[in-house]
Amino acid sequence: MRFTTFLSIAALKRSSPSLIIPRYNQNFAKLFSTAEDKGTYDHELYTLDPINLKEPKFDKILIANRGEIACRVIKTARAMGIKTVAVHSDVDSNALHVKLADEAVCVGSAPTAESYLRADRILEAVKQTGAQAVHPGYGFLSENTKFAAQLEQAGAKFIGPNSKAILDMGDKIHSKKIAAKAKVNMIPGYDGEIKDEEECVKVSNDIGYPVMIKASAGGGGKGMRIAWNDKECREGYRLSKQEAASSFGDDRMLVEKFIDNPRHIEMQVLCDKHGNGLWLNERECSIQRRNQKVIEEAPSPFVDPDMRRRMGEQAISLALHVGYDSAGTNFYFLEMNTRLQVEHPITEGITNIDIVQQMLRVAYGHKLNIKQSDVGINGWSFECRVYAEDPYKGFGLPSVGRLTKYEEPLNVPGIRCDSGIREGSEISIYYDPLICKLVSHGKNRKEALDRISTALDHYVIRGVTHNIPLLRDIVEEDRFRRGDITTKYLQEVYPEGFQGATLSADEERKIIAVSSALNARKVARAQQYTNQSRQKSTLVNPYSKHYSFVVSLGEGVEGKKKQVKVEAFFENGDPEKARVKIDGKEIAVNGNMNLASSVLNLEVDGKPLVTQISSKKAGVFTLIYKGSPFKLSVYPAIANEYVKHMKEKPKVDLSTVVLSPMPGAIKSVKVEVGQMVAEGQELVVIEAMKMQNSLHAGKTGKVKAVNCKEGSTVDEGEILVELE
Repeated sequence: MRFTTFLSIAALKRSSPSLIIPRYNQNFAKLFSTAEDKGTYDHELYTLDPINLKEPKFDKILIANRGEIACRVIKTARAMGIKTVAVHSDVDSNALHVKLADEAVCVGSAPTAESYLRADRILEAVKQTGAQAVHPGYGFLSENTKFAAQLEQAGAKFIGPNSKAILDMGDKIHSKKIAAKAKVNMIPGYDGEIKDEEECVKVSNDIGYPVMIKASAGGGGKGMRIAWNDKECREGYRLSKQEAASSFGDDRMLVEKFIDNPRHIEMQVLCDKHGNGLWLNERECSIQRRNQKVIEEAPSPFVDPDMRRRMGEQAISLALHVGYDSAGTNFYFLEMNTRLQVEHPITEGITNIDIVQQMLRVAYGHKLNIKQSDVGINGWSFECRVYAEDPYKGFGLPSVGRLTKYEEPLNVPGIRCDSGIREGSEISIYYDPLICKLVSHGKNRKEALDRISTALDHYVIRGVTHNIPLLRDIVEEDRFRRGDITTKYLQEVYPEGFQGATLSADEERKIIAVSSALNARKVARAQQYTNQSRQKSTLVNPYSKHYSFVVSLGEGVEGKKKQVKVEAFFENGDPEKARVKIDGKEIAVNGNMNLASSVLNLEVDGKPLVTQISSKKAGVFTLIYKGSPFKLSVYPAIANEYVKHMKEKPKVDLSTVVLSPMPGAIKSVKVEVGQMVAEGQELVVIEAMKMQNSLHAGKTGKVKAVNCKEGSTVDEGEILVELE
């Protein structure tokens, strides 16, 4: 049983001077855009206990977080008439949450340990700005008992549970002891802190492999590793402990039995300081990679009304048992998250409750106005976590870069985008690579799924590698559509890893036709010039010509390179009516084929087709179709004859080198030149977005060169270690 919860804090006033200089009265509402204004509060969504502007409230709050969750809290605070203070690191000085807040305070340099985890600097910012309360968001200090207690001592309120409730339930080691006493269903495990690698191995053998090693203060998949043997146990303990220290400032570890192939279902709870508690239905969170959620939905297709009631009642019983007073989540008790959950929007979608608003009300001291009988299930909701990640590498290794083009699909009905970035934003190695939480709502599961699928087709992201190809493939996959999912879904559906969308023979012909039509449009456009109509004797309308191409499409359905000859022309010289002949069959491609458009909504062979032009170079189009990029070479027949004589780039022998799988920072180098290493031996540990990855030797051999050192930053594909 898993709890996801929110915690509350106590009030504060600050006036003492500080060296930290805030920026005042900056209103950048227009930057928080939905289609027109992303800062607009959705009053139509939050209909159950809507905002009452006459109700007493905080004057000013500080948000001790960054990115989308800071923007999310600011949106509700603004609607309630509460002023906001943002904190930020030096590299986040131009971040969206900084622009949206009324004031901003720099709390340190880029590494989280020097900024967002510096409780002392955040406390100083609270004093200096006069903030009465602090919302911690998720991650960072959101479940830090000491920080919550320090705020209370300073006279400020922690917008979340009280410090005792965080200690009892936010600390995974302590919470298991309390849950066991409360006779809640428990996963077998060790109920104490694991001190070192050897104790971890001993306890793991006592429990029986496989085991889950995880941080007591952890969450979001960080500080967690599954171990199936002693070797993995030692390595998993070491890497998880280091991740926990850098992500949460708390490296205490625990071990429990790993339940293979379960469903991951959470129950949302909401409690006030007056002994009232609600359960807000469940969330299905089984689609995961590396113990991090990828897609969530509410309600769960697995849970029936009786199970829902029993889960909710047990969750509330445990929450009230520890005096919980905010929002949170929890059948086999796994843990309780004493904070706002990343995926809270899907619960809001089906209950019409603004959970952030309720947290602010509860923290101020108000009673819940909602009764359990008021809480229903209104339709269905999905959330896709759009990350700057390469989905073709382990279902998603982090990517970095600048968003050179960024358009959210807010024109699709029932779509919500919770993001903390905009066009031009930088995705760095220092923080979580989340770009946006793409949320859909529909009257039933099918409509909500169809809407999020359409939204993924219309989501435009350029400049960074992202995981939309994987998300789009999942939401259309048969097993997922049936609701037949567990935490091993990705490994079972994609046993060889994600390879991109698979096209049928008919879909291949359609995408070849589209690329040919676009190339014909490109060639015809290039033949037009200003005042061309003056050349009456020699002018030939380029849209009245016929064009012959040879099109190559990566690997075809038979596993071979697909190469076809095509002819393309425009019916009656109309640029929006292309006709393409492939193997003697004519395919009609109709619609606005403007090469500068972000998204093309076309009609191909009489059926709608949505695609994006990811790039267009001489002779090459990369089209995004069904979420995945497809590279198509489109050459005139004569040029194709020359291409076959071009030499291929020599391939690197990957068994003799260790390449950086992603941009990141080198945490440790385990070998030196001349050292003999065995196949599978750890050579380098690299960290990106607070996640650590161990890189191993591909074969037994002698180290020829080491091209990195501890603390250095590296790019994706960089050669770190060479073997003879």
